[in-house]
Amino acid sequence: MSLSKGEEAEPPLKFVKSKDEITGDEYDGTQRVQMSCGHAVDPGSLTAWCRSLIGQGCLSLYCPADVNGAKCGAEWPYPEVRCSAALGEAEQRDFERKLALSAARRYCDYKECPRCRSLVERKELTHLRVLCTICSSSLGGPYEFCWQCLWAWKGQGMSSDHCANEGCRDPSLHVLATCGTKDLPRSKIRGCPSIRACPTCGLLIEHKDKCKYVLCSRCHVEFCFACLDTAQACRAAKFGAWLRSCAKPVAPRQTCVPVWSRQREGQPPPEDQWSGRLL
Repeated sequence: MSLSKGEEAEPPLKFVKSKDEITGDEYDGTQRVQMSCGHAVDPGSLTAWCRSLIGQGCLSLYCPADVNGAKCGAEWPYPEVRCSAALGEAEQRDFERKLALSAARRYCDYKECPRCRSLVERKELTHLRVLCTICSSSLGGPYEFCWQCLWAWKGQGMSSDHCANEGCRDPSLHVLATCGTKDLPRSKIRGCPSIRACPTCGLLIEHKDKCKYVLCSRCHVEFCFACLDTAQACRAAKFGAWLRSCAKPVAPRQTCVPVWSRQREGQPPPEDQWSGRLL
């Protein structure tokens, strides 16, 4: 098959006699694919590992091979995974759809229409009542759904905190209200909520390391997990604040989630460069 102009041929797969670095299975006569990071994997275990990452909402597909007690962590480009895992057409479509959805949810103000599953952008960031143009066209009349509970819209108005569907509530606010607390020993801070909404863009982040300063992977703003000021403002308010409590008291649990109205620029930093975990 000839290549179209500008299209590059994928490099040939390299097979090696080696153990599977994902499962740890020793070489049994079946050759494995050597990935760009140098580690060998079985196409089946590669597919299962990447399916697990994608199912968790990860955008980066990385190598989990053990290297002196730590993960290799090298990122595999999706075309390499697609080729090395020998994905069938249906599985390839499924992988790419889920990756696209994860990217849209993390970086854009899009959600899936509950009826047709197409991505819908919310034009008014304070409105819960959203129109799906695709469903409206196919039904011959307006089809609206609730941005919060993702059911067909019931009730009146657009900017209230819930629609008339039973149990409609902001899931992010529920997480913020019910998450546990933790201590930040390095800064001698006690009883800090373990999950915060980024004060700039509203992304939910769970604290996992000792440092109280967290770099949001979506808006790239570094903030203090304790007082919720930007890291720059927190440091400026108190000398040596990164090793001590803040000038301000620990901020209470958040009761509203900031909405980020922006156009994202650039690329997010690698996930191992920030001290929080996306939810």
